[in-house]
Amino acid sequence: MSRSLEPLKLFLTLLVIWLLLNGSVALGTLAVGVVVAGAIAVLFRESLSVLSGHKFTAEALVASLLYVGYFLKELVKANLQMAAIVLSPRLPVEPAIVATRVRLTHPVARLLLANSITLTPGTLSVEMKGDTLYVHWVVAKGTDVETATREIVAGFERYLEKMYD
Repeated sequence: MSRSLEPLKLFLTLLVIWLLLNGSVALGTLAVGVVVAGAIAVLFRESLSVLSGHKFTAEALVASLLYVGYFLKELVKANLQMAAIVLSPRLPVEPAIVATRVRLTHPVARLLLANSITLTPGTLSVEMKGDTLYVHWVVAKGTDVETATREIVAGFERYLEKMYD
C-alpha cells in the first residue's frame, strides 16, 4: 500500500477502536468518532499507525491473527509461571539482563516486539541497540544470546516478520 493511504488506515483503525470501545454505532457516537479519528489521522498521519508498513496480504493477515493468539498464550503462561514463583516459599528467581538478537528491521515491528516482551510477566525490554534487544528476565534459562533469543524473541518474531516489510 502506498504511503498516501497511511492516514486512511490510521483513521479507519482509530474509528473501529472507538466504535468497539463504545459498543454503539449511534449517530452521535459515530459522529464524534469520525471527527476525533479524522483529526488524529491528519495531525499524526506519519507517526501513530500500528498499521504503518503492515503488509496487506493473506499471509500477513493470518500471521496477525496468529500473533495475537501466540501473545495471549504467552501472557497466560507467563502469568501462571510468575504466580507460582511468587507463591513459592523459596522464591526461585534468577534475574539477569540478557542480550537477544533481533532480525526485524521495520520500526513498528520492533516496537511491537519490545512491547509484547514487556507486557509478558517476567520479562522487561530494557534497551535496543542496533539488532540487539536487552531484556530483564526474572528467571533466566541461560544468559547466552542464542538461548535468550530462542526463549524470548523467536516466537513473536516469526509472526512479525510475515506482518511487516
